[in-house]
Amino acid sequence: MTQNAYLLSRCNKVGEKTVLSLKKRFFDAYYTTTKEEALEKALSLIPIKDTIAWGGSMSVVEIGLLDHILKNGYSVINRDQAINPEEKIELLKKSMFCDTYLMGTNAISEDGELVNIDCIGNRTAALMFGPKSVIVIASIKKIMPTMDDAIKRARTVAAPINMHRVAGSGQRQTPCFATGFCNNCISKDSICSHIVVTRLCNPQKRIKVILTAEDIGF
Repeated sequence: MTQNAYLLSRCNKVGEKTVLSLKKRFFDAYYTTTKEEALEKALSLIPIKDTIAWGGSMSVVEIGLLDHILKNGYSVINRDQAINPEEKIELLKKSMFCDTYLMGTNAISEDGELVNIDCIGNRTAALMFGPKSVIVIASIKKIMPTMDDAIKRARTVAAPINMHRVAGSGQRQTPCFATGFCNNCISKDSICSHIVVTRLCNPQKRIKVILTAEDIGF
């Protein structure tokens, strides 16, 4: 076996085990080995007549899902077309009434619980209530052994990277933007306002989690 084959063998075991854990918690869950498979699975879960919205997610972008949705005539609520902050907030509110909501997740425990950190709460709100269906795209690198590990990953890995993603203009100043490390700050510019653990999917199968062996997202 090559090095990549060993890696894939390990990924398969982790992905398949976590899918079972998610299903025990009433999520709909799938494991794929490539971005292309993840994209195909996601599209199979979206009725063509659905209105689609999304939260900020590099995973959704990197598997090509957002590009496909925008280029193929789907009805969308596109937050990125807002011409000012006020209009963007209105679009985020409208997204709560969409049919299918697309997002990533900051971490997952091996036991099948999702952990997400949010700034104003639009993404975590949609995960919990509102859209008829939520599709979560995630690399298996986000799977952590325990809930404590998952929360730690969300706070110390995902959040600082996302801070650098949104702070490129220099308009936000936080300790993690300056140092790269989480300082448990209470800065007015912090993007860590809400830490949400989703331990069960209710209604059952409303949240669909697609895991992939490929390294995507933060």
